[in-house]
Amino acid sequence: MEWQCTGLRWPEERGGPVLGWRKGREVRGSVLAYGSAFGFRAEGVRGCAGARGNVCPVAAVVPARSTGGRCPECGRLDRAHSVAADTIPDDPRTYRVYLAWSGPGMVKVGITAEERGAARLREQGAVVFSWLGRGPLMAARRAEELLRAALGVPDRIPYARKRAVRARLPGAEERAGEVAELYGRAVALDGGGWPEALERLPFEAVDHAGIFGIVESGASGASGASGASGASGGVVRVVTGLVGGGAVAGRLVAAAGPDLHLETGADGVVVLDTRLMTGWALAAASPEAGVSVPTAGIGGTVSQDGLF
Repeated sequence: MEWQCTGLRWPEERGGPVLGWRKGREVRGSVLAYGSAFGFRAEGVRGCAGARGNVCPVAAVVPARSTGGRCPECGRLDRAHSVAADTIPDDPRTYRVYLAWSGPGMVKVGITAEERGAARLREQGAVVFSWLGRGPLMAARRAEELLRAALGVPDRIPYARKRAVRARLPGAEERAGEVAELYGRAVALDGGGWPEALERLPFEAVDHAGIFGIVESGASGASGASGASGASGGVVRVVTGLVGGGAVAGRLVAAAGPDLHLETGADGVVVLDTRLMTGWALAAASPEAGVSVPTAGIGGTVSQDGLF
């Protein structure tokens, strides 16, 4: 059995991105550093990633463009045990309600287990967030539904919309201001359906631009000493799927949510959604290998280069 990629993680204890791997029930992580080389070549066909730490019983093949990386049966099993599925109302853990900002006009409300800290926000690619309250699961869920209706904000924002604006974010003050305005409207609802069991938390805008390696000038670049910036001031293309024999390689300059931003020379800055890596056998590739898998411009059409 080979090691299978499980996508990008943002552990609370270190904050930065870690690429996860699994072989059977054994797991490990590769710490990623901005400015460093990153590259792999996909081999064979893409297999189902299984569910809840178990291998797929039928070793199903899944589509290259699936970000879920699971066959329908394993997908159902995995979702059945998630908090989002509302199948565990008696969960004894404390939960937190938050407002998360991913770009101008893109604020969502959500909940996460308190023990996870802000890891869930980084996994979603939230550039700025603030806690709203804490309490039992069902109280947090009621608050989430109340705020969705009263504030007109969603509980999810597609990753494609987030990455489309990531290269031209406004300054930190403007980012925090949009969250602060919604926070004020949220707490003003106290007494109008706000669950009594939910403790209100003070406003504090937490900004992840530095952790993500995103700069405010409109470039997706590396933080720290490398000082790299995205080609042409931002993301150029996004990988739409892998294929056997296809390579994705370059220099890591930023990361957010499940996405890695790679400076690939002639191809500019290419975004790789690491959820597309799950289920493939991966071999190392040098940065010079470039990108030879299907890509698309942000909001554009699919392009096939290299092998295609």
